[in-house]
Amino acid sequence: MENTAEKLQIIFGDATLGVKGEDFRYIFSYATGGLESLHVGGKEWLYRTPKPTFWRAVTDNDRGNGFPLRSGMWLSADLFIHTVKRQVSIDGKQIPLPIAPENNQYGQDCFAREAAVTFVYETITVPSTIVTVVYRVDAWGRIQCDVHYQGRPGLPELPVFGMRFVMPTAAERYRYKGLSGETYPDRREGGREGIYEVQGLPVTPYLVPQECGMHVETEWLEVFRRTELDNRSKEWKETGLRFAMTDRTFSFSCLPYTAEELENATHQEELPPARRTVLCILGAVRGVGGIDSWGADVEPAYRISGETDIRYSFTIEKC
Repeated sequence: MENTAEKLQIIFGDATLGVKGEDFRYIFSYATGGLESLHVGGKEWLYRTPKPTFWRAVTDNDRGNGFPLRSGMWLSADLFIHTVKRQVSIDGKQIPLPIAPENNQYGQDCFAREAAVTFVYETITVPSTIVTVVYRVDAWGRIQCDVHYQGRPGLPELPVFGMRFVMPTAAERYRYKGLSGETYPDRREGGREGIYEVQGLPVTPYLVPQECGMHVETEWLEVFRRTELDNRSKEWKETGLRFAMTDRTFSFSCLPYTAEELENATHQEELPPARRTVLCILGAVRGVGGIDSWGADVEPAYRISGETDIRYSFTIEKC
């Protein structure tokens, strides 16, 4: 009998692709356009399908120099995005998209050493552009996520670019290797390299809620949760999910709110109860400025051109 211990089991659903191993189960949805379920260590880690993210909540400095007026279309792109292409490869070979009835040719005993699922998104900006996200899963359940933003002439500067993961419950803590404290591309000189742990999901208590909690130049990040939404659970054990760099460091924020939730609150008490974990793994982050809040823009070196390609990748696996 063929040894399947070091292989993935592939389940070809009518509108999904399932990938299963000893301690993990992933579901990729052609309908929602991405990784719909990420189940590792006995816990579900996704509340929503991860999608490209383009927006961070504006700061007082952003408002002062008019940045949201110049780049506000990225807020709409962050909320609404269209999946225009889906592609599946098994062991490096592209196959016809296995939706019904194409999937009927596959049986229950399908195994592979690697599966790759590609999703291509089109933004609703004017002009529009394309973002390609490729998930590559190996036999041990490790996911490599390759992300590519295609720059387009005429697009305004971006606040951020990356992927947003919304987890079902609030994290207990997170640990990372990178710079200490809250850092941005133009606010990082005080950070010291090391391994740091943050309890809970702290939000900087500005009078007016705004962008906060960024960490740049990160090598890896581990997020730990205890609770889950399954009410049948009698004991909640802490489990962790690890995100790590591939060829270069990434930036991240780990908060209980989306950028839009921060944007909509004019006072701290208007923020909703902290129920989820909103993790953004970012390939590019705009600086925050701070020269003054009455018109000075972020220095050119810390801006993100909407006309230039952005590529980055990271891995996901159980801690």
